[in-house]
Amino acid sequence: MKPIIQIALDFTELKRALKLAREAIEGGADWLEAGTPLIKSEGMDAVRTLRKDFPDNTIVADMKIADTGRVEVEIAAKAGADIVCVLGGASDSTIKECIEAGRNYGAKIMVDLLEAKYLPKRAKQVESWGADYICIHTPVDAQMRGKDPFNDLKKISKAVNIPIAVAGGINSETATKAIESGASIIIIGGAITKSENATKATRIIKKSIKDKKPIKTILYKRVTGEKVKDVLLKVSTSNISDALHRANPCRDVIPILEGIKMVGRAFTVRTYPGDWAKPVEAIDKAEKGDVIVIDAGGVPPAVWGELASWSAKQKGIAGVVIDGAIRDVPEIKKLKFPAFAKIITPQAGEPKGLGEIGIPVEIGSVKVFPGDWIVADDDGVMVIPQLKATEIANRAMDVLEKENRVRKEIKEGSTLSQVTEILRWEKTR
Repeated sequence: MKPIIQIALDFTELKRALKLAREAIEGGADWLEAGTPLIKSEGMDAVRTLRKDFPDNTIVADMKIADTGRVEVEIAAKAGADIVCVLGGASDSTIKECIEAGRNYGAKIMVDLLEAKYLPKRAKQVESWGADYICIHTPVDAQMRGKDPFNDLKKISKAVNIPIAVAGGINSETATKAIESGASIIIIGGAITKSENATKATRIIKKSIKDKKPIKTILYKRVTGEKVKDVLLKVSTSNISDALHRANPCRDVIPILEGIKMVGRAFTVRTYPGDWAKPVEAIDKAEKGDVIVIDAGGVPPAVWGELASWSAKQKGIAGVVIDGAIRDVPEIKKLKFPAFAKIITPQAGEPKGLGEIGIPVEIGSVKVFPGDWIVADDDGVMVIPQLKATEIANRAMDVLEKENRVRKEIKEGSTLSQVTEILRWEKTR
C-alpha cells in the first residue's frame, strides 16, 4: 500500500479546521480526519462539511467509539465518513457491531488500539472479525512523558496483514521511521496543524517519506532526559504556567534586568534576613549551570550583591533567585548576571552563618526542592518539580506551538476572539 498522510484535525473550531485542511491538501495530504475534539465540539456537521468541501478525499471520523457501535457508525457514515474509528479497548460486541454496521452503511472500520491491552493478540482478533485498518496510537498525555508508538508498531506489523495506521507525535524526523516500522497510514497532528504554514509542513513530511530520509525539525517533537533543558530555554514562563494549569509564579519576585532568560536546577539555601554567609557558601558548593535559590524570609537587608554575582558568574552559576533583598543593582546589570529578587536595597546585612543549604525552601509562596527546575524571564520565575520536568517541558512546547498557529491566523487579518470564537465558549450562567 502506498504511504498515506492523514491529517488529524483536532481543533474545536470548524472554521480553523477547514482552513488548515485546505492548506494541507494543497501540500499533498491524502486523508482528512475529523478529530475527536472537533466532533465533540461541532458534532456530525464537522464530518458533513468536510465531505462537502473535500469530495475527492477520504474522510475519517475519529469517533473513538466505546459503546453503541452500530448507532455511532451509522451516523458517521451517513454524514459522509469513509472510515470510522472504534476503540480497541471497547467490548468485543461493540467492535463487532461497528464492523457489521460499516458493511451495512458503506464505511470502513479502523480499530484504534489506544491503551488496549495485549496488543498483538487484540490486533489479530479484530483482524479476524473483519476490521479494515488498525491504528497504533500513543495518546497526547503519554507523548508528554516522552513515549512514542514505534515499539508497539513493530510488534503489530508482524502480527497482522491489514493496513496499519500510526499516530502519536509523528513529524518530519520520524515519518520515515513509521514507514520502516510497518505503518502505511501516517497520521500527522501537531507537526502540521500547529505549523504556521501547513502547506509547506505537509510537503516537507511528504518529501521525507518519498526520499526515505528524516528532515530535521525544531518544533513538533517531544523530548526526554538531557534535552529537557533545551526545550526550557525555548519556552517562556507564560508557556510553562499554562502547561502547569495556570500555576502561580514565585509571587513578587521580579527580574533585576530585562531581556534575560535563566534556566537551571535549583540549589537551595535558607538564611536569615541579612545573613549572607550561606548564600556565599552556596556559590562554592553549587554546580555549573545551577540556579542558587535563596529563602531569606522576603525581607531586607540584602543577602546578595555585586561581589557574589561576580563569584557566581566566574563559577558558571546560571543565576540567582532571592525571596528577600539584593543590592548593587547597577553593577549586576553591567555584569548581565541573571538575578531575580523581591526587594532592592542599598543595605547589606552581616555574615553570621545561620541557615541551611540543600533543603526545601519557599520562594514567593512556592515550594522549591533541591533539583527542581527554575525558569525565569521578564514575566517572572516559574518552578517545575523535577519529577514532572519532562512532561511540563513538553506541554509548554505544545502551548508555544499552538500559539504560533494562532499568531499566524491573527497576522492574516483575524483577531484573537475571532480565531478562538470566544463568545461561543463564554459561560452563560
